Amino acid sequence: MLQLRDIMTTDLVTVSPEMTVREVMEVLARHHVSGAPVVSGDTLVGVITGSDLMAFAAALSGVPTQRDTYDEVDAWAESADAGADEGESASGTFFSDMWEDAGAEVTGRIGAPASPEWNALEEHDASEVMTRAPLSTLSQDATAEEAASVMQRDGIHRVLVTQGDKLVGIVSALDIASAAADHRFTSRTYVFNRDGAFGGRP
Repeated sequence: MLQLRDIMTTDLVTVSPEMTVREVMEVLARHHVSGAPVVSGDTLVGVITGSDLMAFAAALSGVPTQRDTYDEVDAWAESADAGADEGESASGTFFSDMWEDAGAEVTGRIGAPASPEWNALEEHDASEVMTRAPLSTLSQDATAEEAASVMQRDGIHRVLVTQGDKLVGIVSALDIASAAADHRFTSRTYVFNRDGAFGGRP
């Protein structure tokens, strides 16, 4: 039986719960991986994937791009015209009015592009985005077949290998495919007759 200890990856890319979302994305991009375990000290506390990050990004509220009624659109136009008459930039007035309900003033935002208001990736951390327990884990003594079954059941591409609460390795679908391609799942049975000759029947 091929055990996970025989095929698991032990050189792990991990992130901590305190890392910002931006830092997590940089780690995944730098190592060309689609996900990473989240570890606090030696304890596995979660896992974060590209899907988790996309779901987080999709849930972020953005700067308003339109109003709900035409009356408000007309009000913008009037405000822009008034600003132009007084020697102000009509376009600047238009955008200032458009974003007046979205937080800081536009001039303040332009002056502080790295402020937390504009940098949601840095004001949120991995603990807010990660998938928590129950996680798909197996022990080192589990078989590759068991890992494949867990992946199929849970619709995932990797299984975390743990010893207690400690993460010791990861087995991916690619690891299992590589083992199959190398014929490591094949078991050979040798049969000997009573005379000690190799083969089947004498």
